[in-house]
Amino acid sequence: MKISYLGHAALALEVAGKHLVVDPFISGNELAKHLDVHSIKADYILITHAHQDHILDVETIAKNTSAKVISNYEIVTYYNAKGIEGHPLNHGGSWPFDFGKVTYVNAIHTSSFPDGSYGGQPGGFLLETEEGNVYIAGDTALTFDMKLIPLKATIDLAILPIGDNFTMGIDDAVIASDFIECNKVLGYHYDTFGYIKINHIEAKSKFSAKNKELILLEIGNHITI
Repeated sequence: MKISYLGHAALALEVAGKHLVVDPFISGNELAKHLDVHSIKADYILITHAHQDHILDVETIAKNTSAKVISNYEIVTYYNAKGIEGHPLNHGGSWPFDFGKVTYVNAIHTSSFPDGSYGGQPGGFLLETEEGNVYIAGDTALTFDMKLIPLKATIDLAILPIGDNFTMGIDDAVIASDFIECNKVLGYHYDTFGYIKINHIEAKSKFSAKNKELILLEIGNHITI
């Protein structure tokens, strides 16, 4: 499985010959201006919640690629009305796709579309595939519900928000990695704007002090698990 960081909370995953995009906020991110949103490949677009910094480029990518949206019922219904096909999930629900199984899991945050309309309850995703299992937390606080994740699957990589202010920060992300029982963490949702800028050296040292690895990718770079 190849996982590319597209900036903020946006990701591109290649697994089982399929292309997945998560929370695409690219064209509006000054730090990702070197990326061309029109060149992004997608068979599926996974959306954790409806805030603009997670959905800005959904329509562009979906119309360019005919990708199917995977999210909660409200978000999928919203895009259905725009002619974009989707598969609705709700918390605790799973579905087997052609790349692996997806479970929509709890997150503690808010969720509304830029026009103020209701975006359903926020969530994260547990991906179980033949190439590895990944937990994508979405925008969330630290929550005891994370302790349920390793009861469902052994996690090879946890993707956690670390920017603080709007989500959990570094200290809580370290605790979250304990709850998830995964010592390999890819950080996201940081540095995009002033409220969520972090000290990279300090962040990595807090993880390494607990014998854990925090990966902070340059935008456009990738890792393989």
